[in-house]
Amino acid sequence: MAAPRVTESTVVVDGQTLFYRDAAPGQGSPKLTVLLLHGIRFSSDTWLQLQTLAKLAEAGYRAVAIDLPGLGRSKEAVAPAPVGQPAPAAFLKGVSEALRLGPAVVVSPSLSGMYSLPFLFQHSQLLRAYVPVAPICTEKFPAEQYARIKTPTLIVHGERDAELGHASLAMLRHLPEHRVLVLRDAGHACYLDQPDEWHRGLLAFLRQLE
Repeated sequence: MAAPRVTESTVVVDGQTLFYRDAAPGQGSPKLTVLLLHGIRFSSDTWLQLQTLAKLAEAGYRAVAIDLPGLGRSKEAVAPAPVGQPAPAAFLKGVSEALRLGPAVVVSPSLSGMYSLPFLFQHSQLLRAYVPVAPICTEKFPAEQYARIKTPTLIVHGERDAELGHASLAMLRHLPEHRVLVLRDAGHACYLDQPDEWHRGLLAFLRQLE
């Protein structure tokens, strides 16, 4: 089987240039598309170094990791909202359209919750599934709003993430189609502490969506 390839490029969304990495299966059409977001101290390079991009492509998925506005190699782009406040849902919709993602699985750690949650609530038809990893901004939306969303969801947090992990879970568990993955002996960036467990859990969830 041909090895997956990871390409680097930029895309213009709302007049701003964003850097992204795109990994495709070595052969055949992708079974699903996965959009990987990141936290404030990270970038798409995190998913490259952790081999998440490669593992997803090897499993037959298209994996796209973007650098959010003002971070990584998208430093010239201006974030559409102050950190800690929900961004306009149109931002990720624009990313989805520009990169021709179709209905994608969105992986959203920490800071990226300010982007993914508005997108989930306003454009759920563009999400095949949602994988929040202790995201911020969960408390900005009422339980009733979560309860209306039917998107399959894998809620992930580290066992030792006593603050944001637990706080986000308290709200995200109102999503009716959810399951929870707790990474043992892991902190806030739990995928870094337990990469093998992270990849096993994510791939198992994706296989059930095919």
